[in-house]
Amino acid sequence: MATASLVGQVALVTGAGRGIGREIAIGLAAEGMAVALLGRNHETLVETLRECVKHGARGIAVAADVCRPGNVREAVRSVERDLGPIDFLVNNAGQVDQDEVPIWEVDAAQWWQVVETNLRGPFNLLRTVLPGMVERRHGRILNLNSGFALRPDGHYTAYATSKGALLQLSDNIADSLAQHHVVVLDISPGAVATDMTAGMPMFKDTKGWGSIPYMVAVTVDAARGRFDGLHGRFIHAVKDNLEQLVGRAEAIQESDARTLRLRPYGPDDPLA
Repeated sequence: MATASLVGQVALVTGAGRGIGREIAIGLAAEGMAVALLGRNHETLVETLRECVKHGARGIAVAADVCRPGNVREAVRSVERDLGPIDFLVNNAGQVDQDEVPIWEVDAAQWWQVVETNLRGPFNLLRTVLPGMVERRHGRILNLNSGFALRPDGHYTAYATSKGALLQLSDNIADSLAQHHVVVLDISPGAVATDMTAGMPMFKDTKGWGSIPYMVAVTVDAARGRFDGLHGRFIHAVKDNLEQLVGRAEAIQESDARTLRLRPYGPDDPLA
């Protein structure tokens, strides 16, 4: 059910020190939410917090590594102590492959670091935040995902693999969360100009970047519950007609649409 107002609710945004995460945090603050900012660089988080409080929002900046369960548990305790129970979790923190090379040429440690940040990070947040949401029978989770989750890519294998796994994670927990009135969504913002995409050779000549303010607006809508009917499904903020998608939510939920599934080779495929 859509929420008329976000005033007084609490949002936790990971990777809030820069890029999309920073703008999402500021946008949620502008709507009256208290904002908890998580990231590894305390200075950039404080800069984001300064912008948030200009809107009269309560907030807290917590330096934490999302890949470390102890860091996450301590951070969430601080947030709940200072701001209250978390209503909206935005898993935004992410990394991409350092080099655009085939897998046999990658730096193995960096490859796994990408996977850990993009998959273990959200898992750690879910594992820590969900008990409170389940107990209160209320909460919304937005995982920032990517079109890379839906198609193979020979050069960004860690990023594509981790984003596909994140989408599968959301799908696998959707039914159990629904029993407790908790919603999980995976939304791709499309290709937007950030520090991360600036370092990706495939985007070096890109001119038609997606709009970060638009993704902020989509996130605000998600916090309000506009997309609750698409629980557990993948949404592309740029390519989708969101009004049409919301209108088809019931039919989508009755099918495997907007999930990752094995495509059968025909009606006689034993896995069909």
